[in-house]
Amino acid sequence: GDHRDLHSFPTRRSSDLVLISGAMFINGLSDVPNAVATCVATRSLTPKWALVLASIFYSLGVILMIFVSSKVAQTIFNIANFGNDTYYSLIALCSALIGIVSWSIASWYFGIPSSQSHALIAGLSGSAIAIHGGFSGINFDEWKKVLIGLFIVNILAFVLGYLITKFIEIICKNMDRRKTNIFFEKAQIFGATTTSFMNGAQDGQKFMAILLLGILLANGNTQEVSNFSIPIWLTIYCSFLISLGAIIGGRKIIKTVGTKVTKVEKYQGTAADLSSAICLFTSSIIGIPVSSTHIKNSVVMGVGASRRISNVNWTTAKSMILTWLLTFPCCGMLGYILTKILLNIKKLIKIK
Repeated sequence: GDHRDLHSFPTRRSSDLVLISGAMFINGLSDVPNAVATCVATRSLTPKWALVLASIFYSLGVILMIFVSSKVAQTIFNIANFGNDTYYSLIALCSALIGIVSWSIASWYFGIPSSQSHALIAGLSGSAIAIHGGFSGINFDEWKKVLIGLFIVNILAFVLGYLITKFIEIICKNMDRRKTNIFFEKAQIFGATTTSFMNGAQDGQKFMAILLLGILLANGNTQEVSNFSIPIWLTIYCSFLISLGAIIGGRKIIKTVGTKVTKVEKYQGTAADLSSAICLFTSSIIGIPVSSTHIKNSVVMGVGASRRISNVNWTTAKSMILTWLLTFPCCGMLGYILTKILLNIKKLIKIK
């Protein structure tokens, strides 16, 4: 493969990158609103200003995190290998992205917060399996990090949301409720900005990694690079598209996460935002790709369960968990099937 620096690749075929841009836009529709959902539910902010705030700080997280750590981006970049034929590799990447966008739009339409991160990972893996005719294109060392994020980190998020809520209740037990509400209203706005920032720091890296891969393949180069670094123009482009998606269509997800999972008060919303930010920051530094959607919803469930388990709307929670569980097999199969179909069409054209 070509081992040049990623900065040296101009985009020669921009049409091949439309799907990647679409996936980033859809990520904004469904992922970014999670960060400010509880803030809206407690009426600390209106949906309009909450989404503006989320978009700004999400963008800052995308841009600034690359100066701290790009480990998550490297994990996604290396999670699947499409082989040395760049044309077929581009077909596989496009197939994965078609599946991801289709799944994400369906989830958004029904107002169910799905994980674009896991859809991305599953789609790429399914396409790699189709290209190689087996699992030789899957990097299982990187997949271990995904599974850690899926199971261990989400359980910790639930527990952290529960414990921080209990801690706040103990500290504020004998305080004037009106005064504490004023404090927690402001604290929750700060918490929402922090969560949005860390959301961008975690999720933005994943889509930048795929955009880099798309640029490589579109210019006839392989996945192998000697110097993995993310150019600043790419972070700005990525953050703009995702933020645009959030502002245009983020209200549906805010409604589901903020009001349908459990009713939250201002102090509980602060606990949820603080817990989410801690989980996302820790995962980003370690290099574990997690779903910010899963993290926020697990935290909200933990916050609701801190009073009574029955406080959580388990019907909505079950729908969300079912969507999470179905994301891997469905997006994996979509990536696999679409890749096989497009490869066979290409072979038929060659025969003719």
